[in-house]
Amino acid sequence: MEQWLSPEAWIDLGNRVWAWVQQDVLVPSTGIQIAAIAVAFGLSFLLARLTRGWLKERISNPTFGKAISILLPLWMPLIWGLLQWISMAAATTLEWPSRLLDSITGLIFAWIAIRLISQVVRNPLLATVFVWTAWTIAALNILDWVDNVVATLQSAVLITLSSGANGEPNVISLYTLVRWTFLVFILMWVAVYLSSFLESRIKTIRTLSPSLQVLFIKALKIVLFSLAIIFAIDSVGIDLTALAVFGGAIGVGVGFGLQKIVSNLISGVILLLDKSIKPGDVIAVSGTYGWVTALGGRYVSVVTRDGVEHLIPNEMLISERVENWTHTHSRTRLKVDVGVHYQTDIHEAIAICLSAAQEIERVLSDPEPKVLLIEFGDNSVNLQVRFWIADAHNGVQNVKSAVLLSIWDKFKAAGIEIPYPQRDLHLRSGFESLKPGD
Repeated sequence: MEQWLSPEAWIDLGNRVWAWVQQDVLVPSTGIQIAAIAVAFGLSFLLARLTRGWLKERISNPTFGKAISILLPLWMPLIWGLLQWISMAAATTLEWPSRLLDSITGLIFAWIAIRLISQVVRNPLLATVFVWTAWTIAALNILDWVDNVVATLQSAVLITLSSGANGEPNVISLYTLVRWTFLVFILMWVAVYLSSFLESRIKTIRTLSPSLQVLFIKALKIVLFSLAIIFAIDSVGIDLTALAVFGGAIGVGVGFGLQKIVSNLISGVILLLDKSIKPGDVIAVSGTYGWVTALGGRYVSVVTRDGVEHLIPNEMLISERVENWTHTHSRTRLKVDVGVHYQTDIHEAIAICLSAAQEIERVLSDPEPKVLLIEFGDNSVNLQVRFWIADAHNGVQNVKSAVLLSIWDKFKAAGIEIPYPQRDLHLRSGFESLKPGD
């Protein structure tokens, strides 16, 4: 330790650093690379400043606005990284030294990847993993250790599958797993973006019913995600025929433990095809009354008036009785029972009930409300007010309450009595049989 801290040791270290600076830094090739980096930085700053306003004007574009809002903060680094990559490719083609250009380009794209990850990945743990991975790859690229690390990961064989069509065994190494994970992440992100873009376009097609729109959107998502996974598997060099055994395993799993999942998926497709239930419908099933907000691959989302969202399995909507209040039309007839005293003028009571129903804003005038005499009950003459509404999704009991309250006010003003049950109590006289003192 004392020898390391001695003046001679420091002088020797300084001489080595100076020799490295003279050999690798103070050379024309390094100066040219520094000049190329500075020129690329200046051009990227100028181009970004000239085009930033043009991009901001197109953020509201429904087609590319979301992508522009994501790329706008990275616009200058993207241009700089592109120019650095062009200069590095030119230096490689001309066989000029490009070590510094390579390092700077790697750092720029690593920083861009980290910024994109922070905007796209919402999971903090997953975002941290990808950030550290990006910086690790950049550091390995600067140290020129990428090839050694790749060779080490390729030597770590995890699974050896059956031979492919060329007779060579399909080997899944640690490098294959890492590469496949990153490819799946990138391709899934692209699939999500494309599906959201195409979904917004499909929803603008007025000629398609809501059920067909949902069906097309779900089929599109399945196709995009399946293509992303297949392309990722094929890109890492795995023969797809080697995965036939996994297909058989999935078939066995469906036969033993996934019947409900498959049944719900098929039931969801049937619901979309026969258009029996669509987003916006007001339905009642198994004691749940509300309007349909979404049709999922496994369930239908029904929101009640209490704001509670019920996720009802698709199979239940196929096998059980469902009340769809808006299947063929949006009008719904409601009934309100009213009892009046036997001394009441029934014709006047009917006219008052009819007037009360007509005054409620949500009650339709066509078909017009009706009041019927239902029966002569034990304690009252029973009337029934029947009226139609066109917005059952806004509630049923609240409009019934409004009609009853209006009837109550008009009955009070007209002096009409609403009776309540009465009973006559008869006591049998048996006092003559009682003895004195009892």
